[in-house]
Amino acid sequence: MTGVVHICASDAWSAARASGTYTADSLATEGFIHFSRWDQLADTAARYYAGVPDLVVLVVEPGELPFRLENGFPHLYEELAVSSVAEVLTLPEALERAAA
Repeated sequence: MTGVVHICASDAWSAARASGTYTADSLATEGFIHFSRWDQLADTAARYYAGVPDLVVLVVEPGELPFRLENGFPHLYEELAVSSVAEVLTLPEALERAAA
């Protein structure tokens, strides 16, 4: 599996589609958007999103995006253009794919 993934609320993704860019709260508070590798997705979901409804997973091919790998996790220090998102999955769909 290629790409990196980011979990977000479906409402946040809808707003991003309308504006053309996605901005996680962490960009303002920590300076970057948290991403995970596919093999990190299940742990990230369990640790930070347990019981949270209506989540989607953005699949991004890093390509030309300036990701930094920090503590084993990819971080993006800028807004994410909607056009950079290759696929959007529900969290259960993404977890199933990650486990395959």
